[in-house]
Amino acid sequence: MKGQTPAIVTIAAFSLFLVLISHFILKSPIQSGRASLTTNVISSYSQEKANSKLPVSVNKPVRLKIPTINVDASIEYVGVTPLGAMDVPKGPTLVAWFELGPRPGENGSAVIAGHSGWKDGVKAVFNNLDKLEIGDKIYIEDEFGTTTTFVVQKVRTYDPKADTSSVFGSSDGKVHLNLITCVGFWDKVNKDSSNRLVVFADKE
Repeated sequence: MKGQTPAIVTIAAFSLFLVLISHFILKSPIQSGRASLTTNVISSYSQEKANSKLPVSVNKPVRLKIPTINVDASIEYVGVTPLGAMDVPKGPTLVAWFELGPRPGENGSAVIAGHSGWKDGVKAVFNNLDKLEIGDKIYIEDEFGTTTTFVVQKVRTYDPKADTSSVFGSSDGKVHLNLITCVGFWDKVNKDSSNRLVVFADKE
């Protein structure tokens, strides 16, 4: 997926991973290691969240900064595609926050995705995500200029078919931020990257 992957193929692979991840967010049953998420499930989940009377305690995020790897990116807000996949950033320099989940700074696991690898050697925002180490800091700036700091706790690589429920599921009452991207070699036959990288961070 690095460097020479055509943009359209990169996006396709990323979308495939996010279908699986969306499955775990919404707690849909798994069959043969693959997501069985449906549009009806998504609609129900979205409506439930929209009808929630709980007050919003955190402002919307607008910028992600990771000085260690020179990331300073605008944050898009994404939901799900008609096929049931979490949507992806529109370009290589942007990141996308899954707005059906917690906001960065709220209890639970907020998730932000970004591309790694792009055609013609164009730099992608998460090309160096794998270089983050425990203790590195991640900053989220909200719409009013307030910054929330997160500290990297773990960096983990997943097989595409692995159980990734821990990326989105959290019941410990703490504030988490998890960053995801595709890494490894490009499988031309399956049109997919060999691994997924997730950076787990907690609020400082």
